[in-house]
Amino acid sequence: MKKSDTQSVKDLKLSQVQGFLLHLELERSLSANTINSYSFDLEKFRLFADELKLDSFEDVRDYHIEKFLVRLKGEYKASSTARLLSSLRQFYEHLIDSGSFNISLNPLQFFDSPKLTRKLPEILTFEEIEKILSQPDVNSPLGLRDKTILEIMYACGLRVSEVLTLKTSNILYEDEVIRVIGKGSKERIVPIAASTLEWIRLYITNSRSTLAKSISQDFLFLNWRGMSLSRMAIWDMISKYSKMAKIDKKIHPHIFRHSFATHLLEGGADLRSIQEMLGHADISTTQIYTHVDISYLKQVHKEFHPRG
Repeated sequence: MKKSDTQSVKDLKLSQVQGFLLHLELERSLSANTINSYSFDLEKFRLFADELKLDSFEDVRDYHIEKFLVRLKGEYKASSTARLLSSLRQFYEHLIDSGSFNISLNPLQFFDSPKLTRKLPEILTFEEIEKILSQPDVNSPLGLRDKTILEIMYACGLRVSEVLTLKTSNILYEDEVIRVIGKGSKERIVPIAASTLEWIRLYITNSRSTLAKSISQDFLFLNWRGMSLSRMAIWDMISKYSKMAKIDKKIHPHIFRHSFATHLLEGGADLRSIQEMLGHADISTTQIYTHVDISYLKQVHKEFHPRG
């Protein structure tokens, strides 16, 4: 094969990968982070196919995939392998559906994802939440802002990215709900407690008004320069107040979301409602909180039952 032919083969495989990534962005509206994960996995596989001198992804057979997985065994954890297989499976489905291939069977169809041991998320008790929420100095503009962020994260179970992109126009006071833009730019409506709305009003009146600049746009939460906050700013803020509250747990922003869901479940909320509020596309993602709830019940039984 001539060098120019070799280059055109590589270009074909590369264009097929890029076409799939464009499909994920435009047709499925996946987030940039998710698309980057697909891109990382498929690039590894493309380079492997180049190394084997396969002219097309259509030439891939099951023994090629087995060889690829063996190579990655020491590099990838079970969860990463499962993600990679899912990426490849969807990539091939796209190529088949788009008519790019003459094959009708997905070469990934006989490969099962590795069994994953699902790690239960750590949660905070209501008392621990209260301790953290009581730490910010609400008499200072930044302290009042931090207090409002913590309140809204626990009251609504928001992801950090959702907190960062909240706009003042997303707060619907009379309806006592907020409009949240979640993963894949999907919008959902989440109820919000009247007490949390009051903190938002106080923050906008007494704090945001002093932080806002001409560059601030409509973002709800601002830094001292009048710009929207960064993810690291939220991490640092939560770490700071957790230490002040002397909470002896590994605290991270998502723990407020886990605690929100678990406390709702413990209070009697049904899974479908929690799924809607969290913005989970699949209820199987929400079901992990039933396991957390059972773990909590076991702990209570062990601690308080005479035979525990």
